[in-house]
Amino acid sequence: MAWFRYVKRSSSRAKRTPGKSYVAKGKKPRLGQGGRFKALKGALKKKGARTPGALAAWIGRKKYGKSKFQKMSVAGRRRKR
Repeated sequence: MAWFRYVKRSSSRAKRTPGKSYVAKGKKPRLGQGGRFKALKGALKKKGARTPGALAAWIGRKKYGKSKFQKMSVAGRRRKR
């Protein structure tokens, strides 16, 4: 499987705008596997977030909703054991 990660945008417009903007590169892992969450956490850490895991969880809950994100979270914790 190809590595999935977020990389900095290199366009001239992205360079002009304040802050750092990232774009997803590589084939995205299946939803619920934890790869997307891990990549987002890494990108947020690069941007300087104090708690990248908490911020990534907040973004996931906003995107997928409370119940769907909770199901993915439980599946990820089961897989870790």
